[in-house]
Amino acid sequence: MSRYLVTGGAGYIGSVVAAHLLAAGHRVTVLDDLSTGTPQAVPAGAEFVRGGLGHAAALLSADYAAVLHFAASSQVAESVRDPDKYWRNNLTGSLELMTAMRHAGVRTLVFSSTAAVYGEPERLPITEDARAAPTSPYGATKLAVDHLITGEATAHGLAAVSLRYFNVAGAHAGHGERHEPESHLIPLILQVAMGRRPHIDVHGDDYPTRDGTCVRDYIHVADLAEAHLLALEAARPGEHLICNLGNGQGFTVREVIDSVRRVTGRTVPEVVRPRHPGDPAVLVASADHARDRLGWRPRRTDLDSIVADAWAFAREVTA
Repeated sequence: MSRYLVTGGAGYIGSVVAAHLLAAGHRVTVLDDLSTGTPQAVPAGAEFVRGGLGHAAALLSADYAAVLHFAASSQVAESVRDPDKYWRNNLTGSLELMTAMRHAGVRTLVFSSTAAVYGEPERLPITEDARAAPTSPYGATKLAVDHLITGEATAHGLAAVSLRYFNVAGAHAGHGERHEPESHLIPLILQVAMGRRPHIDVHGDDYPTRDGTCVRDYIHVADLAEAHLLALEAARPGEHLICNLGNGQGFTVREVIDSVRRVTGRTVPEVVRPRHPGDPAVLVASADHARDRLGWRPRRTDLDSIVADAWAFAREVTA
């Protein structure tokens, strides 16, 4: 049994990872300022400390085996409107965290990165050696943190793994998406199915894809959580390992809408809107490196199953 600090553990992904750590018999401390997370998301059995990354210095000690870092501002559109917030929260906060880790003697880090660091892909599927050219301040801050981690590993022997993932979906053990405002496709469509929205906007239906709508790589949040636990085992002193996580296939926007219709049995009206500027037609990740280095394989790749888990959670929290 080990002790772990999970920053941002009151958020969607962080809470599921914390729940997996607890199920594996570990002790977990969740550090979250609740700016976007909710107290209800903190798994039972975890110690909860309300605070930002600056509070890590007072928390960390040699008793902690590692830090799993999810605390970040993560809305692409907001990052364009308010880049200062993203550089301050994501980069400066991460620097404070790694400094606190070094002083406390905690030498293992798993970082929640993003495929947004790649920007417009030059080839598909996207691999870890693809050119990093983020198109938003959000992606730029995450890439900057990856550079920061590489420096810490080289200079101070940090054992680190960055996991870059695309669209996370589904729910696990009562933990699911609670974003406010919501910006992710599956929960938005589910809101339409529940009558909370009149329709779902489809931004562009003239892309060079099988039905004209964008293709995206969706990964079940429980598969994602399992990758983080494997990353803890794979981390090596002085190395910064970077792995993409994805299901290896993509689904179009209309395929996701149709899945919601099948799973819920509800009507889901759609309205075609103009494309989002700069929105790539296809974003799909190669997870070969994660398979080779972490021994990770996604097991919940069926779209209807992912949607069904998200639907069950959505009905639970609105009951």
